[in-house]
Amino acid sequence: MSDPAIWARGLSKRYRIGVPHGAYRTLRENLSGALSRPFRYLRGGGGGAPEEDAIIWALRDVSFDVGEGEIVGVIGRNGAGKSTLLKILSRITEPTEGEARIWGRVGSLLEVGTGFHPELTGRENVYLNGAILGMRNLEINRKFDEIVAFAEIDRFIDTPVKHYSTGMLMRMAFSVAAHLEPQILMVDEVLAVGDAAFQKKCLGRMGDVVREGRTVLFVSHNMTALQNLCSRAILLEKGRVVEDGPAREVVSRYLQEVRTPAVEYAWPDPDTAPGNDKVRLRGARIRVEGGTPEDSLTVRTPFRLEFEFLNLVPGSCLNLSLHLFNEEGVAVFNTFPVDEGRWQGKPFTVGLFRSAVHVPGDLLNSGTHRVLLLVVKDQGVVIYRHDDILVFDVADDPDRRGAWYGNWTGAVRPDLKWETERLEEKGG
Repeated sequence: MSDPAIWARGLSKRYRIGVPHGAYRTLRENLSGALSRPFRYLRGGGGGAPEEDAIIWALRDVSFDVGEGEIVGVIGRNGAGKSTLLKILSRITEPTEGEARIWGRVGSLLEVGTGFHPELTGRENVYLNGAILGMRNLEINRKFDEIVAFAEIDRFIDTPVKHYSTGMLMRMAFSVAAHLEPQILMVDEVLAVGDAAFQKKCLGRMGDVVREGRTVLFVSHNMTALQNLCSRAILLEKGRVVEDGPAREVVSRYLQEVRTPAVEYAWPDPDTAPGNDKVRLRGARIRVEGGTPEDSLTVRTPFRLEFEFLNLVPGSCLNLSLHLFNEEGVAVFNTFPVDEGRWQGKPFTVGLFRSAVHVPGDLLNSGTHRVLLLVVKDQGVVIYRHDDILVFDVADDPDRRGAWYGNWTGAVRPDLKWETERLEEKGG
C-alpha cells in the first residue's frame, strides 16, 4: 500500500436522543418535566446515567486506512453512519472514541451549502473556501474562471449565495470542492441533487480527479458510478464496518442484502378474501422463473405474475386484466389473456382457477412497480377491481449499464440490438 492519506482507528460517535443538556427549554417544558420526574423515579428512570434507549451509536469501532491516490467508496443503508464518518474525517464533528489522522489538504462536499457564508457573494465564498484549504490568492485566481464556468453561475457570481437556488448552490459547492486542488476530496451523495446533465458533469470531473492521483472518499447510493470510479469499497452497517474490499465484491454483497424478494399474498378463507359475490381472490404472487421465492428481481430477470381466484357464478366468461404502473404513476403496459386457448371466451365452472402471465427479462426499468388487477366478465364488464394487488421493486444491474452513471429514463428498458457499419472511409 502507498503512503497513508487517511488513518482511522476505533472511530465511534455517540448521540443522545432528546433535548441536549443545557439546551433552552420553555416554561411549559420545565413544568412538564418537573411533574413527570417523580414518576420516572418510580419506574427506575430518574437520576444517574441516561437511559440506554436514549443513546445511539452512529459509528462504532470503525478502523481503516486509505492510501495516497486511492479512491474508496463508502456504502450502506440510510442511517448506517456514512455521513457521520465523513463529518469526523472532515473535522466538522469530533468522535466520541477513537482517532483519525489526515495527511494532506481536505476538500469536502457533504451537504448543500456546507462551508458557504450566506451573506457573502459567490466570488467571496470561492476565496473564503480557498483560504480555509490553505491556498494562496494566486492559486485561487488561477482556478477561479474554471470554477465559475463549471458551476454555470457567471451571471450571479457577485450575488450573495443566500439568493441562490438549490441547484445553483449545489453546482457552486461541487465546483469549489473539486477545483481548488485538495489532496483529499470527500464527497457525500453528489448525485442526490441536480439534473441528469449536472450529474454526468460531476462524475466526469470526479474521473479527472481520480486520474490526477488525488485521494477520494466517495459516499453514494449510485452503485454503478461507485463501481466505475472506485477500486475499493467499505460497507457500513449500523455504524460498523462489515466488509472492506474490491468494489465489485462489496457492492454485490450490499445489493443482495437490500434487494426486495418477490412478494406473495394468500387469502385462504373465502369469507374474508378480497372480492364479492361473483369472484373471490385466493392468492397473488411473483415467481422468478428458474429461481426460488427468495430471489429478487433485476432489470434482467424474467418472472411470472400469478393470480388464483374463485369463480362463484356458473357459466361466467371471465378474464383478468393487468395494468402495470411505475413509481411515477406512468402506465408501463396493460395485458390480458387474449391468446390463452383453454378458457378464454368460454364459460367458467364454479371453482378455483389460476391465471399467470410471463414477463420477460430486459423489459422493465429499475424502480418500484404496482399492479392493478381487474376481473372482467364477458370481455367488457369489470366485476372486481383491486389496486396495488402487488407492489414490487426491480433492481438495477450495473453490468448492463456500460459507462452511463445517471438514471436510465423511460418506463421500459428493453435490451435492443444495435449494429454499426462503415459506409465510407474518410479520404477514400
